[in-house]
Amino acid sequence: MRIPCASRALVGRFPDYTGGVRLAVLDIGSNSVHLLVVDAHVGAPPLPATSHKEVLRLAEYLKDDGSISTYGQNRLVDFVREAITIAENQGSEQILAFATSAIRSAPNGEETIQLINEQTGVALNVMSGEAEARITFLAVRRWFGWSAGGILLLDIGGGSLEIAAGRDEYPDAALSVPLGAGRMHRDFLAGDMPDLADVDRLRRHARYTVGRIAGQINRVGRRDKVVGSSKTFRSLARIAGAAPSNAGIFVPRTLKRRDLPGIIDELIQRTPEERAQLPGVSEARAGQVLAGAIVAEAAMTVFDVSTMHISPWALREGIIMRRLDLLDSSETVSPTRGELPGALGGAHADAAARLPTTAVSAAATHSSAATHSPAVPTAGSGAVLL
Repeated sequence: MRIPCASRALVGRFPDYTGGVRLAVLDIGSNSVHLLVVDAHVGAPPLPATSHKEVLRLAEYLKDDGSISTYGQNRLVDFVREAITIAENQGSEQILAFATSAIRSAPNGEETIQLINEQTGVALNVMSGEAEARITFLAVRRWFGWSAGGILLLDIGGGSLEIAAGRDEYPDAALSVPLGAGRMHRDFLAGDMPDLADVDRLRRHARYTVGRIAGQINRVGRRDKVVGSSKTFRSLARIAGAAPSNAGIFVPRTLKRRDLPGIIDELIQRTPEERAQLPGVSEARAGQVLAGAIVAEAAMTVFDVSTMHISPWALREGIIMRRLDLLDSSETVSPTRGELPGALGGAHADAAARLPTTAVSAAATHSSAATHSPAVPTAGSGAVLL
């Protein structure tokens, strides 16, 4: 029997999950596709049960116009099928499936989403960049707690850089700019040994792009802690001497801006194969880690960050946290877009006002509370309010 996809929510109230629920989170990113199965319990951190990851590098399957090739689409479908089987075998009750910038920015993103839905039954939610930043901020806030005060969050993905700032659970400002490590590697540093002129060109481009939106973040007010939550920042911190991943998630890790020039110089002098020998750098990310380091240095310079704290929680954990918040509430479940009979009201409207929008979600379509316009609409049964 197939487990339900979370985007096919039924009208009515959630069952009592106070004893915990096993959830599967399927994350389709620019570099990899990652399935995480967790035991989630209201009031407790999610406990990972199993994880399955495949390096996909969607950027390598893009046509000249940026659309995903047929081969790339078929690889996605195959992995989603495999992920469903693993999730079922692990006893998962729901799959929360989402995609970020790789599909969001593809001209045939909607077609790809529909293909996945038709072939696997999974309704893929495509999150806007701003929604990514908001949900990741929620995860970071839950990890560091209220004592962290005002937080500035930086997250470098494969296709975009997400930035958020605020003092509450959700940020007062959340932005996304196309400065992902994979994208910048492809656009500026495609060769194994990049020219120094290309490195300088990327550095100027990154600082200019971040500088253009810095004022919107700085208006939020004083920050007490700067946090990096992505694989790129974790890799850079590891190169700089932070504890390895096998030391556990509770070991504090930091990245200092003063270490980045030396890291960048070291990466410039190495081929991707040689970079993969550095601590914290996988073979799959060895090509783009230099671009990520340059973007990191630019962001930390523009925002005048001397020390960044590394968060082990990011977007996937934020989605789980938000889901548990809904399970622990008396809110009525929002139906999917195709089932919605009319405008949201009552508890639905209150819930929508607190949620970041996913692609053409019920809130975005029927409620004025939605604040971000999605880039790519979902197909089939629509998106779930995560």
